[in-house]
This record gives sequence, C-alpha cells and structure tokens, in this order.
Amino acid sequence: MKILPLAVAALGIVAWTGCDGGGSPSVKIGLNTELTGEMPAVGASSKNAAELFTSQINAAGGIDVGGQKLPLKLVIGDNGAKADQAAAIAQRLISQDGVLAMIGPDASACAIPASEIAENLKCPMISPWSTNPKTTLDSTTGKPKAYVFRACFTDTFQAGVLAKFVLNNLEAKTAAVLYDVASEAPNGQATLFKETFEANGGTIVSFETYTTGDRDFSAQLTKIKATNPDVIFLPAYYNDVPLIAQQARRLGITAPFVGSDAWSSPEIIKLGGADIDGSYFCNHYSTQIATPVAQKFVADYQTKYGQPPDDVAALTYDALGLLVEAIKAGGKLDRTAIRDALSKIEKYDGITGTMQFQPPSGDPIKSAVVLQIKDGKFVWVANAQP
Repeated sequence: MKILPLAVAALGIVAWTGCDGGGSPSVKIGLNTELTGEMPAVGASSKNAAELFTSQINAAGGIDVGGQKLPLKLVIGDNGAKADQAAAIAQRLISQDGVLAMIGPDASACAIPASEIAENLKCPMISPWSTNPKTTLDSTTGKPKAYVFRACFTDTFQAGVLAKFVLNNLEAKTAAVLYDVASEAPNGQATLFKETFEANGGTIVSFETYTTGDRDFSAQLTKIKATNPDVIFLPAYYNDVPLIAQQARRLGITAPFVGSDAWSSPEIIKLGGADIDGSYFCNHYSTQIATPVAQKFVADYQTKYGQPPDDVAALTYDALGLLVEAIKAGGKLDRTAIRDALSKIEKYDGITGTMQFQPPSGDPIKSAVVLQIKDGKFVWVANAQP
C-alpha cells in the first residue's frame, strides 16, 4: 500500500496519514521496539500495550484532530535490541513509512541512536523506558533535543533513589557494583549510583564489570565476596540477573541484591527463583498502589493478554497517551506542531503517575517506587518523590 501525505481541505493542513482498507485516512504512529534479541519480553510488553491503546482509541471513534475524528494506525518495527537496527528502523518508519511520530525504542542502547535519527529528521519521538540521560540530550551541545521526549524518569533521579534507599532503609554502609560495561543503561546506572552513594556517605568496596553475552561471572563475584559488601548493586537486564545471582549464591555470597528498573520484567521471577528472593529494585509504578485510571488499564490488559502489565507496558501506554494529547492540542497532523504541543504539556496524569515537563527538557518530573521480590511477587516497599 502506498503511503502519501493527504491534503485535508476541511482542516487546511497537510497530514501524515495512511489509509485503511476502505481508503479512509488514519494517523500513522511508529513503534520501534525490541521484539527479538536479548530482551524479547520488553518488546512484547510494549507491543501489547500499544495495540491495546490503539484498539481502545479506535473503538472510541479515533483521535480528534481539529474537529475531525481519525483512526490510529500502528506501524511496528522490530529493532532486535541492537543499536544499528534501532537506527535503521527509525529511518524506515520516518522516511519510508511516513509516520507522524515514533514511540520507542525502550532500551537505552537502542533509543540513543534512534533519537539521533528522529532529531535530524525532525520527527517527534517518545521513548517509554529509556532512562539514560543521553537519549534526550544533544551529543554535541549537551542541550535538550527538540524532538525527543521520554515517559520515564532518568538514571540520574533513579541513582539518587537507590543510593538513599540503600543507605537509609537498608542501613547499608558498603556496596559492591557489578554491571555490563558494554550496555548503555547499566553502564550509566552503575556510575551514577557509585557517585551518589559515595556523595551521601556510603563506600563502594568493589566495582566490577562484565560484557554482554558473558555467562561466567565467577572471577568478578569472587572479588566481590572478598570485600564482604552489605549489598550488591546489580543494574542488569532481567535476562542476566538470574544467572549472576545463582553463581553468587553458589559461592556463598549472602548479601542482598539491589537492582534498577531493568529488573522490571516478571520473567526475572520465573528465571531467578529463590536466588533473587528478597532483592530490591527501583521501578516506574506498582499495581498495588495504582490510581483508578491505572487500575482500569491493569484490568483491561489482564483481560486481553491474561497477565498483569509490567512497567514497560504501562510506560508505552503513557507515551501514546502523551502523544495523542499533543496531536489533539496541536490541531493538525504536522510533526512540528506535534513537537510544539508536546513541549507545552505541563502536567499529564498517566498510568505511571503524574508527569510534569519543564521546557526545553523532554524529561518528565515524576516519582518512582521501590519494589521487593518476595515469595514470587513484586511487592511495593516505598515511594520516592523527585
């Protein structure tokens, strides 16, 4: 099907649209996500939430654009959890598929290169889950990118939450850190945690690294064991954590693990079992303290997919909600108009809480939660405000 810009005379605008089977115009939104590769559970959650959101919007008649209701059309691209593929998908969605805006990628390693494409092509992009500060910052000037936003908190905020939780709530004085030096988000999270933990009076007794794809962590864990830390900070994705925890426990390490939002997939519980029971991690929301609007989303997601939504799903839903609000406020299907409207959203009440934006930054000011893995479940422990 050939996609063309559609002149909508009644609105006096040029719209980036596709057409459904009957030839009617529709608003095309791209989803750039990790359906295959190292973290397929992330991509599955993002895709599920995006499809749920799309079906609900269309069931309600579509998006009101300057008085005309247009259906939402989702164009999905699999980035394979690889940086080069994420950039290629961004290029394809924006230049070839002609999407009005792009949701994703989720992983920071993918979101950062994709954001460069979006910024250069002047296409609005909202990453649901990328916490690395580089995603929304110009690599040359260090200033905020004009077209790139996120629906989640940043690693800078998360590092403060975790460091203070470890020091104050767990009353730990020393910590060891183990992270993937080749992965963008864990690398940044490890460094920021170390800086924040030490600045608040804690001591990092071991700072160890591994590389993506490694499966033997005995050397690093032996070094960590020798330092006898009160806690071990492990900012790793859900697919790495269980194996590291298993090897640590076999070596006799009993210190509790503390993780970042990269732990948030329920898959970590299935894979980690007793080895990660009692661990803590920072996350974007909890179904246990959900607002009425969040409770409805959880129920709708559970009904459609037979499982509760994780934070990636909730953040994807919020990213699409932000985008649709901007489309309505912009009054026309124009990328620059959408970007301008996004930058002016001062407050948005989403599934993951209230977001406040302060231009020119595309980073929302929002709260976080700390969860514990206990008896095979994610259990809410504490809220953390900005």
